[in-house]
Amino acid sequence: MSVALLWVVSPNSEVSNGTGFLDSVREGNRVPGRDRNSTWKERIKKGGRQRWNFGSLNAGLRYSDLGGSRTGNGSSFAVQSSLVASPAGEMAVSSEKKVYDVVLKQAALVKRQLRSTDDLEVKPDIVLPGNLGLLSEAYDRCGEVCAEYAKTFYLGTLLMTPDRRRAIWAIYVWCRRTDELVDGPNASHITPQALDRWEARLEDIFSGRPFDMLDAALSDTVSRFPVDIQPFRDMVEGMRMDLWKSRYLNFDELYLYCYYVAGTVGLMSVPIMGIAPESKATTESVYNAALALGIANQLTNILRDVGEDARRGRIYLPQDELAQAGLSGEDIFAGRVTDKWRIFMKKQIQRARKFFDQAEKGVAELSSASRWPVLASLLLYRKILDEIEANDYNNFTRRAYVSKPKKLLTLPIAYARSLVPPKLTSSSLAKT
Repeated sequence: MSVALLWVVSPNSEVSNGTGFLDSVREGNRVPGRDRNSTWKERIKKGGRQRWNFGSLNAGLRYSDLGGSRTGNGSSFAVQSSLVASPAGEMAVSSEKKVYDVVLKQAALVKRQLRSTDDLEVKPDIVLPGNLGLLSEAYDRCGEVCAEYAKTFYLGTLLMTPDRRRAIWAIYVWCRRTDELVDGPNASHITPQALDRWEARLEDIFSGRPFDMLDAALSDTVSRFPVDIQPFRDMVEGMRMDLWKSRYLNFDELYLYCYYVAGTVGLMSVPIMGIAPESKATTESVYNAALALGIANQLTNILRDVGEDARRGRIYLPQDELAQAGLSGEDIFAGRVTDKWRIFMKKQIQRARKFFDQAEKGVAELSSASRWPVLASLLLYRKILDEIEANDYNNFTRRAYVSKPKKLLTLPIAYARSLVPPKLTSSSLAKT
Protein backbone atom coordinates (compact mmCIF):
# COMPACT_ATOMS: atom_id res chain seq x y z
CA MET A 1 0.00 0.00 0.00
CA SER A 2 1.06 3.56 -0.42
CA VAL A 3 2.93 4.83 2.55
CA ALA A 4 2.20 8.15 4.12
CA LEU A 5 4.80 10.75 3.16
CA LEU A 6 4.08 13.40 5.82
CA TRP A 7 3.59 16.04 3.42
CA VAL A 8 2.11 13.77 0.73
CA VAL A 9 3.81 11.63 -1.70
CA SER A 10 5.49 8.79 -4.43
CA PRO A 11 8.13 8.14 -8.93
CA ASN A 12 7.72 5.59 -11.70
CA SER A 13 10.14 4.17 -14.19
CA GLU A 14 11.21 7.53 -15.53
CA VAL A 15 11.21 9.34 -12.22
CA SER A 16 14.77 10.44 -11.77
CA ASN A 17 15.31 12.89 -14.58
CA GLY A 18 14.45 10.90 -17.62
CA THR A 19 17.17 8.36 -16.80
CA GLY A 20 14.90 5.40 -16.04
CA PHE A 21 16.07 4.78 -12.47
CA LEU A 22 13.87 1.72 -12.02
CA ASP A 23 15.68 0.03 -14.88
CA SER A 24 18.99 0.73 -13.19
CA VAL A 25 17.73 -0.81 -9.96
CA ARG A 26 16.27 -3.88 -11.65
CA GLU A 27 19.31 -4.52 -13.82
CA GLY A 28 21.88 -3.57 -11.24
CA ASN A 29 23.68 -0.89 -13.25
CA ARG A 30 26.60 -0.22 -10.96
CA VAL A 31 29.16 2.26 -12.21
CA PRO A 32 32.32 2.49 -10.09
CA GLY A 33 33.11 5.77 -8.36
CA ARG A 34 34.15 8.40 -10.84
CA ASP A 35 32.32 6.86 -13.78
CA ARG A 36 29.10 6.97 -11.80
CA ASN A 37 29.51 10.69 -11.23
CA SER A 38 30.16 11.19 -14.91
CA THR A 39 27.02 9.27 -15.77
CA TRP A 40 24.65 11.47 -13.81
CA LYS A 41 26.28 14.65 -15.09
CA GLU A 42 26.06 13.50 -18.70
CA ARG A 43 22.41 12.62 -18.25
CA ILE A 44 21.65 16.01 -16.77
CA LYS A 45 23.12 17.69 -19.82
CA LYS A 46 20.96 15.55 -22.11
CA GLY A 47 17.83 15.74 -20.02
CA GLY A 48 16.21 19.11 -20.55
CA ARG A 49 12.98 20.09 -18.83
CA GLN A 50 10.04 17.75 -18.73
CA ARG A 51 6.88 17.01 -16.82
CA TRP A 52 7.38 14.49 -14.04
CA ASN A 53 5.62 11.22 -14.66
CA PHE A 54 5.32 9.34 -11.39
CA GLY A 55 2.49 7.06 -12.35
CA SER A 56 -0.32 6.34 -9.91
CA LEU A 57 -0.08 8.25 -6.67
CA ASN A 58 -1.85 6.61 -3.79
CA ALA A 59 0.21 8.49 -1.28
CA GLY A 60 -0.98 10.11 1.83
CA LEU A 61 0.98 12.54 3.92
CA ARG A 62 3.77 10.30 4.52
CA TYR A 63 6.32 12.87 5.44
CA SER A 64 5.98 12.89 9.14
CA ASP A 65 7.25 15.29 11.55
CA LEU A 66 6.21 14.93 15.13
CA GLY A 67 4.72 13.02 18.02
CA GLY A 68 6.09 10.88 20.85
CA SER A 69 4.78 7.44 20.35
CA ARG A 70 2.14 5.73 22.44
CA THR A 71 0.89 2.22 22.71
CA GLY A 72 -2.73 1.31 22.11
CA ASN A 73 -3.75 2.08 25.68
CA GLY A 74 -2.17 5.53 25.56
CA SER A 75 0.93 4.87 27.66
CA SER A 76 4.23 6.38 26.60
CA PHE A 77 6.25 3.88 24.61
CA ALA A 78 9.54 5.15 25.99
CA VAL A 79 8.53 3.70 29.35
CA GLN A 80 5.99 1.00 28.58
CA SER A 81 6.18 -2.24 26.61
CA SER A 82 9.93 -2.36 26.04
CA LEU A 83 9.84 -6.16 26.32
CA VAL A 84 7.33 -8.69 25.01
CA ALA A 85 7.10 -12.41 25.53
CA SER A 86 7.65 -14.75 22.60
CA PRO A 87 5.52 -17.90 22.17
CA ALA A 88 8.39 -19.85 23.72
CA GLY A 89 8.26 -17.67 26.82
CA GLU A 90 11.44 -15.77 25.94
CA MET A 91 11.58 -12.00 26.31
CA ALA A 92 12.10 -10.05 23.10
CA VAL A 93 12.55 -6.34 22.51
CA SER A 94 9.30 -4.73 21.32
CA SER A 95 9.03 -2.81 18.06
CA GLU A 96 8.61 0.44 19.98
CA LYS A 97 11.88 -0.11 21.85
CA LYS A 98 13.72 -0.91 18.59
CA VAL A 99 12.42 2.27 17.03
CA TYR A 100 13.23 4.34 20.10
CA ASP A 101 16.86 3.23 19.83
CA VAL A 102 16.93 4.76 16.32
CA VAL A 103 15.40 7.97 17.73
CA LEU A 104 18.15 8.20 20.36
CA LYS A 105 20.85 7.66 17.74
CA GLN A 106 19.57 10.44 15.48
CA ALA A 107 19.07 12.80 18.43
CA ALA A 108 22.63 12.18 19.59
CA LEU A 109 23.92 12.95 16.09
CA VAL A 110 22.07 16.27 16.07
CA LYS A 111 23.36 17.21 19.52
CA ARG A 112 26.95 16.47 18.47
CA GLN A 113 26.44 18.65 15.41
CA LEU A 114 25.03 21.50 17.50
CA ARG A 115 28.04 21.38 19.79
CA SER A 116 30.36 21.75 16.81
CA THR A 117 28.58 24.72 15.21
CA ASP A 118 26.33 27.49 16.41
CA ASP A 119 24.40 27.79 13.18
CA LEU A 120 23.45 25.03 10.77
CA GLU A 121 22.74 27.66 8.14
CA VAL A 122 26.41 28.62 7.73
CA LYS A 123 28.08 25.23 7.53
CA PRO A 124 30.88 25.21 4.93
CA ASP A 125 29.88 24.10 1.45
CA ILE A 126 30.77 20.54 0.53
CA VAL A 127 31.03 20.47 -3.24
CA LEU A 128 30.26 17.25 -5.09
CA PRO A 129 32.32 16.47 -8.17
CA GLY A 130 31.00 18.38 -11.12
CA ASN A 131 29.47 21.70 -11.95
CA LEU A 132 27.74 23.69 -9.20
CA GLY A 133 25.17 24.79 -11.75
CA LEU A 134 24.21 21.16 -12.31
CA LEU A 135 23.80 20.62 -8.58
CA SER A 136 21.58 23.68 -8.41
CA GLU A 137 19.49 22.29 -11.26
CA ALA A 138 19.23 18.97 -9.41
CA TYR A 139 17.67 20.76 -6.44
CA ASP A 140 15.38 22.70 -8.76
CA ARG A 141 14.15 19.45 -10.25
CA CYS A 142 13.40 18.13 -6.77
CA GLY A 143 11.41 21.30 -6.15
CA GLU A 144 9.43 20.73 -9.33
CA VAL A 145 8.45 17.26 -8.16
CA CYS A 146 7.36 18.60 -4.78
CA ALA A 147 5.40 21.44 -6.38
CA GLU A 148 3.55 19.08 -8.71
CA TYR A 149 2.64 16.33 -6.28
CA ALA A 150 2.49 18.04 -2.87
CA LYS A 151 1.23 21.52 -3.66
CA THR A 152 0.22 22.55 -0.15
CA PHE A 153 3.41 21.35 1.43
CA TYR A 154 5.48 22.92 -1.33
CA LEU A 155 3.97 26.32 -0.56
CA GLY A 156 4.93 25.84 3.07
CA THR A 157 8.52 25.02 2.19
CA LEU A 158 8.82 28.41 0.51
CA LEU A 159 8.74 29.93 4.00
CA MET A 160 11.91 28.06 4.95
CA THR A 161 15.45 29.25 4.41
CA PRO A 162 16.78 28.29 0.94
CA ASP A 163 19.12 25.59 2.30
CA ARG A 164 16.42 23.92 4.36
CA ARG A 165 13.88 24.18 1.55
CA ARG A 166 16.13 22.46 -0.98
CA ALA A 167 17.13 19.77 1.49
CA ILE A 168 13.50 18.89 2.24
CA TRP A 169 12.79 18.66 -1.48
CA ALA A 170 15.69 16.24 -1.93
CA ILE A 171 14.49 13.98 0.90
CA TYR A 172 10.92 14.14 -0.40
CA VAL A 173 11.97 12.93 -3.83
CA TRP A 174 14.07 10.05 -2.49
CA CYS A 175 11.10 8.87 -0.41
CA ARG A 176 8.81 9.05 -3.43
CA ARG A 177 11.18 7.04 -5.53
CA THR A 178 11.59 4.43 -2.83
CA ASP A 179 7.85 4.08 -2.31
CA GLU A 180 7.20 3.78 -6.01
CA LEU A 181 9.50 0.77 -6.26
CA VAL A 182 6.87 -1.43 -4.60
CA ASP A 183 3.72 0.64 -5.04
CA GLY A 184 3.98 2.07 -8.54
CA PRO A 185 3.11 0.84 -12.03
CA ASN A 186 6.36 -1.16 -12.25
CA ALA A 187 6.02 -2.77 -8.82
CA SER A 188 5.47 -6.24 -10.29
CA HIS A 189 9.04 -6.19 -11.61
CA ILE A 190 10.65 -5.36 -8.28
CA THR A 191 12.44 -8.16 -6.43
CA PRO A 192 14.27 -8.32 -3.08
CA GLN A 193 17.51 -8.19 -5.04
CA ALA A 194 16.39 -4.95 -6.69
CA LEU A 195 15.79 -3.43 -3.27
CA ASP A 196 19.23 -4.63 -2.18
CA ARG A 197 20.70 -2.69 -5.11
CA TRP A 198 18.60 0.36 -4.18
CA GLU A 199 19.99 0.20 -0.65
CA ALA A 200 23.54 -0.13 -1.99
CA ARG A 201 22.84 2.95 -4.07
CA LEU A 202 21.72 4.70 -0.86
CA GLU A 203 25.09 3.87 0.70
CA ASP A 204 26.75 5.48 -2.32
CA ILE A 205 24.63 8.60 -1.86
CA PHE A 206 25.78 8.97 1.74
CA SER A 207 29.38 8.36 0.60
CA GLY A 208 29.17 11.22 -1.92
CA ARG A 209 28.89 8.99 -5.01
CA PRO A 210 25.50 9.80 -6.59
CA PHE A 211 24.20 7.83 -9.58
CA ASP A 212 21.95 10.52 -11.06
CA MET A 213 21.08 14.15 -10.51
CA LEU A 214 18.37 13.56 -7.89
CA ASP A 215 20.77 11.33 -5.97
CA ALA A 216 23.23 14.21 -6.16
CA ALA A 217 20.78 16.58 -4.46
CA LEU A 218 20.32 14.14 -1.56
CA SER A 219 24.05 13.44 -1.35
CA ASP A 220 24.70 17.15 -0.96
CA THR A 221 21.90 17.44 1.61
CA VAL A 222 23.22 14.70 3.91
CA SER A 223 26.67 16.27 3.76
CA ARG A 224 25.26 19.57 5.05
CA PHE A 225 22.82 18.45 7.74
CA PRO A 226 23.13 15.93 10.61
CA VAL A 227 20.98 13.28 8.94
CA ASP A 228 21.59 9.66 9.90
CA ILE A 229 21.39 6.93 7.26
CA GLN A 230 19.46 4.46 9.44
CA PRO A 231 15.95 5.86 8.82
CA PHE A 232 16.64 5.65 5.07
CA ARG A 233 17.74 2.03 5.41
CA ASP A 234 14.67 1.33 7.50
CA MET A 235 12.37 2.73 4.82
CA VAL A 236 13.89 0.33 2.31
CA GLU A 237 13.26 -2.44 4.85
CA GLY A 238 9.60 -1.42 4.90
CA MET A 239 9.51 -1.83 1.12
CA ARG A 240 10.99 -5.33 1.52
CA MET A 241 8.25 -6.12 4.02
CA ASP A 242 5.59 -5.18 1.47
CA LEU A 243 7.00 -7.79 -0.92
CA TRP A 244 6.25 -10.72 1.38
CA LYS A 245 4.01 -9.69 4.26
CA SER A 246 0.26 -9.11 3.87
CA ARG A 247 -0.97 -9.74 7.44
CA TYR A 248 -0.01 -8.31 10.84
CA LEU A 249 -0.67 -10.40 13.94
CA ASN A 250 -0.86 -7.51 16.40
CA PHE A 251 -0.24 -3.81 16.78
CA ASP A 252 3.39 -4.36 17.72
CA GLU A 253 4.02 -5.78 14.23
CA LEU A 254 1.95 -3.07 12.59
CA TYR A 255 3.73 -0.35 14.55
CA LEU A 256 7.09 -1.48 13.19
CA TYR A 257 5.74 -1.43 9.64
CA CYS A 258 4.30 2.06 10.15
CA TYR A 259 7.68 3.21 11.43
CA TYR A 260 9.49 1.72 8.44
CA VAL A 261 7.32 3.30 5.78
CA ALA A 262 6.30 6.59 7.43
CA GLY A 263 7.83 7.26 10.84
CA THR A 264 11.24 7.21 9.22
CA VAL A 265 10.38 10.36 7.28
CA GLY A 266 10.04 12.34 10.48
CA LEU A 267 13.49 11.26 11.63
CA MET A 268 14.90 12.24 8.24
CA SER A 269 13.17 15.62 8.28
CA VAL A 270 13.67 17.06 11.77
CA PRO A 271 17.41 17.74 11.24
CA ILE A 272 16.38 19.83 8.22
CA MET A 273 13.34 21.48 9.79
CA GLY A 274 15.35 22.46 12.83
CA ILE A 275 14.32 22.87 16.46
CA ALA A 276 13.41 26.37 17.67
CA PRO A 277 16.29 27.99 19.60
CA GLU A 278 13.88 28.98 22.37
CA SER A 279 12.50 25.44 22.76
CA LYS A 280 13.06 23.83 26.14
CA ALA A 281 12.09 20.38 24.92
CA THR A 282 14.77 17.71 24.68
CA THR A 283 15.99 16.69 21.24
CA GLU A 284 14.73 13.17 21.90
CA SER A 285 11.20 14.39 22.68
CA VAL A 286 11.02 16.37 19.43
CA TYR A 287 12.09 13.29 17.48
CA ASN A 288 9.47 11.26 19.33
CA ALA A 289 6.93 13.81 18.14
CA ALA A 290 8.17 13.46 14.56
CA LEU A 291 7.87 9.71 14.85
CA ALA A 292 4.29 9.91 16.17
CA LEU A 293 3.14 11.98 13.21
CA GLY A 294 4.51 9.40 10.82
CA ILE A 295 2.74 6.62 12.71
CA ALA A 296 -0.50 8.63 12.78
CA ASN A 297 -0.34 9.35 9.06
CA GLN A 298 0.27 5.74 8.16
CA LEU A 299 -2.46 4.44 10.44
CA THR A 300 -4.80 6.93 8.74
CA ASN A 301 -3.70 5.64 5.33
CA ILE A 302 -4.41 2.10 6.46
CA LEU A 303 -7.90 2.94 7.71
CA ARG A 304 -8.73 4.94 4.59
CA ASP A 305 -7.53 2.22 2.21
CA VAL A 306 -8.98 -0.94 3.79
CA GLY A 307 -11.09 -1.77 0.75
CA GLU A 308 -8.39 -0.95 -1.76
CA ASP A 309 -5.83 -3.06 0.09
CA ALA A 310 -8.28 -5.95 0.45
CA ARG A 311 -8.72 -6.05 -3.31
CA ARG A 312 -4.97 -6.60 -3.49
CA GLY A 313 -5.16 -9.40 -0.95
CA ARG A 314 -3.72 -7.31 1.88
CA ILE A 315 -5.02 -6.56 5.36
CA TYR A 316 -3.05 -3.94 7.30
CA LEU A 317 -5.05 -4.36 10.51
CA PRO A 318 -4.04 -6.15 13.74
CA GLN A 319 -5.35 -9.71 13.41
CA ASP A 320 -5.74 -10.19 17.16
CA GLU A 321 -7.88 -7.05 17.48
CA LEU A 322 -10.05 -8.13 14.56
CA ALA A 323 -10.62 -11.46 16.30
CA GLN A 324 -11.46 -9.73 19.58
CA ALA A 325 -14.10 -7.73 17.71
CA GLY A 326 -15.58 -10.92 16.25
CA LEU A 327 -14.25 -10.19 12.77
CA SER A 328 -12.08 -12.14 10.35
CA GLY A 329 -10.27 -11.68 7.08
CA GLU A 330 -13.34 -12.96 5.26
CA ASP A 331 -15.36 -10.06 6.67
CA ILE A 332 -12.78 -7.64 5.28
CA PHE A 333 -12.78 -9.23 1.82
CA ALA A 334 -16.59 -9.29 1.81
CA GLY A 335 -16.64 -5.55 2.64
CA ARG A 336 -19.56 -5.69 5.04
CA VAL A 337 -20.20 -2.62 7.22
CA THR A 338 -21.70 -4.12 10.38
CA ASP A 339 -22.03 -2.96 13.97
CA LYS A 340 -18.97 -5.07 14.83
CA TRP A 341 -17.02 -3.30 12.11
CA ARG A 342 -18.12 0.13 13.32
CA ILE A 343 -17.05 -0.65 16.89
CA PHE A 344 -13.70 -1.95 15.63
CA MET A 345 -13.14 1.12 13.47
CA LYS A 346 -13.96 3.51 16.30
CA LYS A 347 -11.14 2.00 18.36
CA GLN A 348 -8.69 2.15 15.45
CA ILE A 349 -9.55 5.80 14.78
CA GLN A 350 -9.18 6.61 18.46
CA ARG A 351 -5.67 5.16 18.43
CA ALA A 352 -4.68 7.17 15.35
CA ARG A 353 -5.99 10.36 16.93
CA LYS A 354 -3.88 9.80 20.03
CA PHE A 355 -0.78 9.74 17.84
CA PHE A 356 -1.94 12.91 16.07
CA ASP A 357 -2.55 14.62 19.42
CA GLN A 358 0.95 13.90 20.64
CA ALA A 359 2.40 14.91 17.30
CA GLU A 360 0.65 18.29 17.43
CA LYS A 361 2.19 19.02 20.81
CA GLY A 362 5.62 18.78 19.21
CA VAL A 363 5.03 21.10 16.25
CA ALA A 364 5.66 24.25 18.28
CA GLU A 365 9.15 22.97 19.12
CA LEU A 366 10.23 23.22 15.48
CA SER A 367 11.88 26.29 14.04
CA SER A 368 9.36 29.01 13.25
CA ALA A 369 9.74 28.72 9.47
CA SER A 370 9.03 24.98 9.55
CA ARG A 371 5.89 24.88 11.67
CA TRP A 372 3.28 25.90 9.11
CA PRO A 373 3.80 23.17 6.46
CA VAL A 374 4.04 20.50 9.15
CA LEU A 375 0.96 21.67 11.04
CA ALA A 376 -1.05 22.11 7.85
CA SER A 377 -0.18 18.56 6.85
CA LEU A 378 -1.14 17.25 10.27
CA LEU A 379 -4.51 19.03 10.41
CA LEU A 380 -5.46 18.06 6.87
CA TYR A 381 -4.52 14.43 7.28
CA ARG A 382 -6.29 14.12 10.59
CA LYS A 383 -9.49 15.26 8.86
CA ILE A 384 -9.45 12.04 6.83
CA LEU A 385 -10.47 10.25 10.03
CA ASP A 386 -13.45 12.60 10.29
CA GLU A 387 -14.42 11.72 6.72
CA ILE A 388 -14.27 7.97 7.47
CA GLU A 389 -16.75 8.59 10.28
CA ALA A 390 -18.92 10.72 7.98
CA ASN A 391 -19.02 7.77 5.56
CA ASP A 392 -20.45 5.59 8.37
CA TYR A 393 -17.15 3.68 8.51
CA ASN A 394 -17.59 2.37 4.97
CA ASN A 395 -13.95 2.32 3.92
CA PHE A 396 -14.59 -0.69 1.68
CA THR A 397 -16.25 1.05 -1.25
CA ARG A 398 -16.05 4.76 -0.32
CA ARG A 399 -12.74 6.58 -0.21
CA ALA A 400 -12.51 9.22 2.51
CA TYR A 401 -11.00 12.47 1.32
CA VAL A 402 -10.87 16.10 2.41
CA SER A 403 -12.65 18.46 0.03
CA LYS A 404 -10.88 21.45 -1.46
CA PRO A 405 -13.00 23.99 0.49
CA LYS A 406 -12.11 22.26 3.76
CA LYS A 407 -8.45 22.29 2.77
CA LEU A 408 -8.57 26.02 2.02
CA LEU A 409 -10.23 26.73 5.37
CA THR A 410 -7.58 24.70 7.19
CA LEU A 411 -4.54 26.53 5.82
CA PRO A 412 -5.06 29.89 7.58
CA ILE A 413 -5.89 28.06 10.81
CA ALA A 414 -2.63 26.14 10.55
CA TYR A 415 -0.72 29.33 9.79
CA ALA A 416 -2.15 31.12 12.82
CA ARG A 417 -1.29 28.22 15.10
CA SER A 418 2.21 28.02 13.66
CA LEU A 419 2.93 31.53 14.98
CA VAL A 420 2.64 30.31 18.58
CA PRO A 421 6.16 29.98 20.05
CA PRO A 422 7.34 26.91 22.00
CA LYS A 423 5.79 26.64 25.45
CA LEU A 424 6.46 23.10 26.50
CA THR A 425 9.26 21.96 28.74
CA SER A 426 10.99 18.71 27.98
CA SER A 427 9.15 17.01 30.83
CA SER A 428 5.68 18.19 29.74
CA LEU A 429 6.23 17.03 26.18
CA ALA A 430 7.53 13.66 27.31
CA LYS A 431 4.61 13.04 29.67
CA THR A 432 1.76 13.94 27.30
